Amino acid sequence: MYKLLKPLFFLLAPETVHVFALSSLSIVLKIPFLGQWIKKGFLPSHPQTVFFAGIEFPNALGLAAGFDKNAKWLSLLKDLGFGHVEIGTVTPEPQPGNPKPRLFRLPQDNALINRMGFNNDGVEAIVERLKRRPSGLVVGGNIGKNKNTPNEEAQSDYTIAFNAIYDYVDYLVVNISSPNTPGLRDLQEDKFITELFAILQEIRSKKNVWKPILLKIAPDFNPLQIHSLVASIKRAKVDGVIATNTTIARSNLNTSPKKIAAMGNGGLSGRPVFESSNTVLELLSAELAGTIPLIGVGGVFNKKDYNEKISRGASLVQLYTGFIYVGPLIVRKILS
Repeated sequence: MYKLLKPLFFLLAPETVHVFALSSLSIVLKIPFLGQWIKKGFLPSHPQTVFFAGIEFPNALGLAAGFDKNAKWLSLLKDLGFGHVEIGTVTPEPQPGNPKPRLFRLPQDNALINRMGFNNDGVEAIVERLKRRPSGLVVGGNIGKNKNTPNEEAQSDYTIAFNAIYDYVDYLVVNISSPNTPGLRDLQEDKFITELFAILQEIRSKKNVWKPILLKIAPDFNPLQIHSLVASIKRAKVDGVIATNTTIARSNLNTSPKKIAAMGNGGLSGRPVFESSNTVLELLSAELAGTIPLIGVGGVFNKKDYNEKISRGASLVQLYTGFIYVGPLIVRKILS
């Protein structure tokens, strides 16, 4: 059915289809008997639990941050078989994000370009939804700074979001690697990482429950930069690393340069980022030698891609763009 509907979906604006498709599927799954029958078709036949950073995950495949920014679709995504969903990026204050259009499909490359700009409802509204989250699904909270907050005050934004969301998620992710918030990637340096994680760990020490704090990094690093980043990760005592976010590179694309130029700036995700994210993942795995667990994300569309991430050192795998192109059966196809 998705193969039939996808050409129609791709005629419409990506953000419009995103809401329409998820809303429609949610309605269908609530139909008595039919909904239950359809749900069984989504679930993987042989899911295997995975322990990561002290948490038991129902399976090793999750949905990356950016898909469910506002924690609106958690029940549906659980029904589709995902072992975990990372919400966000969540900022202290609500913000509309960048002007539309800001999300573009590259069908010839099985890719997306986005410059969403951390559009979200703000941490207070999202916490209210998280209070009604479904059981049996691991939920991560990806946090960032508001666009108008200068880098000199970024620690405050991360601290506010961290404090507010801590009790309602299973793990937390510091996002300093999105290319769509001006200056954000400048924070991927030793001083900011070590100081911020020290602050967040101090807050965590006063909580009733210990929860892991992860760092999400960009794919646009060379081996020397990775070596330097690993030193920072170790100093900061990061509990896990997500490799990687979207890329700013535009090399080796099948889509015409003219179309790419018309789309403008943004992070590229999907098939073109597969190799670069794998390279970073493998370098991290070699440098960390199993001392810090890794989540592999970038360009996962099928079981072969998933296995490649695992072989490069990932304990968990996330996807996003693959979901758009393959459809709601992707978890079952990969894990069964």
